[in-house]
Amino acid sequence: MSTPLEVGMTHELVLKSQPQHSARHFSPNLPDVFATPFLGGLMEQVSAELIDRHLDPGQQSVGISMNLKHLAATPLGMEVRVKTEVSAVEGKKLTFRLEAYDAVEKIGEAVHERFIINADKFNQRVAEKARKVPV
Repeated sequence: MSTPLEVGMTHELVLKSQPQHSARHFSPNLPDVFATPFLGGLMEQVSAELIDRHLDPGQQSVGISMNLKHLAATPLGMEVRVKTEVSAVEGKKLTFRLEAYDAVEKIGEAVHERFIINADKFNQRVAEKARKVPV
């Protein structure tokens, strides 16, 4: 890694929730509020962005787990702020603690793990797997 990742490093993202972030995109019978899958995606994005600044050329990161609690609904149009913090570094495996807030309250929390990979080797394995699919 170009510069080492350390416990305590943080990064934040803010997103103004829009109609395309509605839970109704997953099922028409869901509430028209900021959807849990988008919250999880934002948590993955903020953690990946933190890692990206520390990678060597040819490295990427992949998510390997997320334990997410969506604690409160957020009306569409309201901003969502997500903060990630490195809580553990075990070689190429990184663990993050995340919290998410809207303008009123805490709306989510998660523990997320990511692994640093060699992009060429990873893409080669994915291509090999794709060739195994019967046509």
